[in-house]
Amino acid sequence: MEEYGTIRIKLDELIQKAGISKNKLSHKAEMQRSQINNYCNNEITRLDIDVLARICTVLHCEIGDLLEFIPPEEKK
Repeated sequence: MEEYGTIRIKLDELIQKAGISKNKLSHKAEMQRSQINNYCNNEITRLDIDVLARICTVLHCEIGDLLEFIPPEEKK
């Protein structure tokens, strides 16, 4: 099977950069804290565009700030 690369979620970095706590983000973005932890730890297998929009709105960022494509050759 051919390797296609992966998507890395940079939420943990954005939270630190914004100086916001995970608790405050969970409240403002209407997300559970465990869901935020899963995004921070890249343990998400299916992205929810509604959740991504809420995160970007609260953190005042673009989707490209939150998600990074890692090509297969860089992943190895």
